[in-house]
Amino acid sequence: MNVTREMFADVMVPNYNPAAMVPVRGEGSKVWDQEGNEYIDFAGGIAVNALGHCHPEMVAALKDQSEKLWHLSNVFTNEPAIRLAKKLTDATFAERVYFANSGAEANEAALKLARRWALDHHGEHKDQIISFKQGFHGRTFFTVTVGGQAAYSDGFGPKPGAIEHATYNDLESLKAIMSEKTCAVMMEPLQGEGGIISPTAEFAEGVRALCDQHNALLIFDEVQSGVGRTGELYAYMGLGVTPDILTTAKALGGGFPVGAMLTTAKIAESLKPGTHGSTYGGNPLACAVAEKVFDIINDRELLDNVKRKEQLFRDGLNAINDKYHVFSEIRGKGLLLGCALNEDYAGRSRDFLVASTKTKLMCLVAGANVVRFAPSLVIPDEDIKEGLARFEQAVAAVVNGQE
Repeated sequence: MNVTREMFADVMVPNYNPAAMVPVRGEGSKVWDQEGNEYIDFAGGIAVNALGHCHPEMVAALKDQSEKLWHLSNVFTNEPAIRLAKKLTDATFAERVYFANSGAEANEAALKLARRWALDHHGEHKDQIISFKQGFHGRTFFTVTVGGQAAYSDGFGPKPGAIEHATYNDLESLKAIMSEKTCAVMMEPLQGEGGIISPTAEFAEGVRALCDQHNALLIFDEVQSGVGRTGELYAYMGLGVTPDILTTAKALGGGFPVGAMLTTAKIAESLKPGTHGSTYGGNPLACAVAEKVFDIINDRELLDNVKRKEQLFRDGLNAINDKYHVFSEIRGKGLLLGCALNEDYAGRSRDFLVASTKTKLMCLVAGANVVRFAPSLVIPDEDIKEGLARFEQAVAAVVNGQE
């Protein structure tokens, strides 16, 4: 079958608007389209391809497991799932793990656990969940309602109740709506879709203190910020604030769909047999790949290298901005970075994305005003330099009205 981009509209639901080119092959931080054009990948599948494309150790892990066991159902357990859970608990605050297929499902599990924990320990009145405006937690109806962007949750009928939103980095706004009715506060320790917004130390510590004060659980959504993305294994480690529940996905599988919810043994007791589940969650294929990814990334040298590569990006982006004056600031941490557009280019992040594709660079946006980069954590320095050179061409095209 001769597959073309034009066929997309004939067979796909129109909820996406993908680029005109169709990628067919990737290696490391480079991707090739149907015509053989080479692209530098600064998008990383939205912070998923943490080891780039077709990393040989990931490929080997998948091939090896594919000849052993693919799927069992949770009537049985399996060795890769137990090994991965042990490694996750050994490396974090957590003592118990629940596996799912995605970040949204991991967040769904976290929210259901928080509600059930509150019911078990405090009663039916304690059901309020608070999250933050511009936050993003997935697309299931529960998670998209907890997410703080009404455009994603409006238009699907009555929403799940007892969910409220405070303002990120504004402790007073959270204080104003917290009470003994609050069962959980859910936050990203670095807002991704909302514009690459880092929390202040005061805010992160204050949220933890308020949760303690009101006997509420603190849930950290580390779907985008976790597994080495910020230069720490998980972003909470760099903040010095420990959550009660943590969710992880995206980079955890390096491109193979997998998600996990991590928590303490005491809190986990509320998910008794039958209370929650997932047909594919914890399947041997996903866990074997994720175990290999985790082994590679849970390495101090690699994590320190992420911070060094962040500086390469920042230096290069600042040099571009000195020349073209399009960004108000470079935000983010590690290799989750956002170029916030200044007033002259407000609302035009997609123009920079489209122009970048034309210069053979793959990048992302985080809303209408931020160009986002989330490349492989092991992207070679020469690919960073080449990608930034292509990004400079894209910036020049936008500035000169040629995009």
